[in-house]
Amino acid sequence: MNDSRSRTSRSFDELVAEAEEAPVEGWDFSWLDGRATEQRPSWGYQRLMSQRLGRARAALDIQTGGGEVLAGAENLPPTMVATESWPPNVDTATRLLHPRGAVVVADADEPPLPFADAAFDLVTSRHPVTVWWDEIARVLEPGGTYLSQQVGHSSVFEVVEFFLGPQPEENRRARHPDDARRDAETAGLEIVDLRFERLRTEFYDVGAVIYFLRKVIWMVPGFTVDAYHDRLRELHELITTEGPFLAHTTRFLIEARKPSNR
Repeated sequence: MNDSRSRTSRSFDELVAEAEEAPVEGWDFSWLDGRATEQRPSWGYQRLMSQRLGRARAALDIQTGGGEVLAGAENLPPTMVATESWPPNVDTATRLLHPRGAVVVADADEPPLPFADAAFDLVTSRHPVTVWWDEIARVLEPGGTYLSQQVGHSSVFEVVEFFLGPQPEENRRARHPDDARRDAETAGLEIVDLRFERLRTEFYDVGAVIYFLRKVIWMVPGFTVDAYHDRLRELHELITTEGPFLAHTTRFLIEARKPSNR
């Protein structure tokens, strides 16, 4: 997919056309290999998730995307269910997870979750767009665990503000881990672990930014190349003359437990 020529020698139109044609189904970012880098959180979410899944009896992965993260787990429990709302991802996840014995359920990502009370001893989710804490608490059995890696506040806001301009404080603070703690506890869950990290991210060409914004559609709502053509050309010139565009992702790990019945 990537050209061996230096990206700085490739034209704006070439890079744009390539990024517009790239498929964005699923949650696999391998198209960005060699075009962008993102520092990974120190805790290793997939390893932690895999460990928990290996000990679970019945587990639910919410907003599984294309199922790529869940499929990477070494062991799945006897009952493994995943939910996803976007139809192309539902198809991708079904093809990937059915051979592992997991069931993929198309779900609108609105309460209620289509499961009975206390149906699972483990609920997981990587980078959920929304978190319905009351529903997570409801479907967890007493003593059950929720494990999630989430996008934190002001993540990649260097990119967001390049296109949208300075954002108000309420936007910059959205998805703060302190709010996740509060909402989890309000839903009756006990926080076991909460960690936050700010991580270096670099985009090496404008095509990488286009692909990222086409895939992560909530970063710049309504993003299209036509709508932001002039700004994208400015970004191309900036990268060409000054080097990679630097941004910072934020991530937090949260583990919460539903209290056992007394």
